[in-house]
Amino acid sequence: ETSPHLPAPKNVEVYSYNFQSLLRWSPVPVENGSVLYTAQYKTGFFEAWSGMGCAQTPRTQCEFPPGLRRRRWTVLLRLRAQLGALTSPWVLTPPFVAEANTTLGPPRVNSVSASPDSLLLSLSPPFPPEPGDLLQYHVSLWENTSSPTVTKLSESKTLFQIGNLKESTLYCFSVQVQLKIYSGHFLQGEQSAPECHRTALS
Repeated sequence: ETSPHLPAPKNVEVYSYNFQSLLRWSPVPVENGSVLYTAQYKTGFFEAWSGMGCAQTPRTQCEFPPGLRRRRWTVLLRLRAQLGALTSPWVLTPPFVAEANTTLGPPRVNSVSASPDSLLLSLSPPFPPEPGDLLQYHVSLWENTSSPTVTKLSESKTLFQIGNLKESTLYCFSVQVQLKIYSGHFLQGEQSAPECHRTALS
């Protein structure tokens, strides 16, 4: 007995990394034919649903349109599948706020300059900052020994010096970024892969 309706897409979720967001989902399995998907959104201010530029697409993901890039907006998304004359029920996502729900990647380490007693780090943020962004870089530093002690320091600059180091010694560090968001909370970024550099000989 064939079912007169189409099952709704499953695993519908917003994936957001460094404020680049997309809606993705699992394909609806059908015996034959091509299932097409339509995604829509609305923000907290409006009752009407708007198209995301993904209407009747065979793809299983849909990028946020430029108008949805505002980080503090609460966005609701919905998705349905279509196969010929059959349409599935809409699937709604939980409310999404980029500033609270995105994942921040690690900062990029552009260069490290070693002197006998310090390392000079040059970093780039993982995303293009907007005016008013308050970014902190958290550095974990340890001597490359069998029982390392981790020193932690915070900097708001992208170029800074770690001082009071021993000469000709191998030090390792990892960096993460922290973004202060409107609620006064902080969004923690991912740690960078550890890098090791030797201080110079005086």
